[in-house]
This record gives sequence, C-alpha cells and structure tokens, in this order.
Amino acid sequence: MDCRTGCGACCIAPSISSSIPGMPDGKPAGVRCIQLNENNLCKLFGKPERPKVCLSFQPCPDVCGNTNQVALDNLIALEQMT
Repeated sequence: MDCRTGCGACCIAPSISSSIPGMPDGKPAGVRCIQLNENNLCKLFGKPERPKVCLSFQPCPDVCGNTNQVALDNLIALEQMT
C-alpha cells in the first residue's frame, strides 16, 4: 500500500522520541510535526534528516483504513495502547 497523499496521520498521532529538525526533543503524541506542511506532506521526505522511525513506518490497510480520519483514529488508538 502507498501512503495516501495529504493524509499526515502518521506525522500527528504518534509520539516520536528521536530528534526532528525543528523539534530537537522529538514530538509528543497528538502534536503536529513541525515538518508537516500545510498540505500534510513531509518537508523531509527523501532527505537524510528524516528520522529513522519515519522511514520505517509502512502504511497498511489495517492501520490506514479508507480515509485520513480513520488513519488518524487508528494511530491514536495504537499510540494509547503503547
């Protein structure tokens, strides 16, 4: 499965403990990543500065569902379980 363009759920819902350019301490769950632009596209996509955790996230139908809102809801639930 390819990412749904403009979704951004994986850049909002989960916490990220590693440093992100502009967010040296990472980001808490539910906080929009500073590198997510107004169209919900990652400004670091394809760049070496992109955190490894972001590189390793693989979209799948069970997590991403059929809409951006479903993806966000699913990722929020997964974050809360962990």
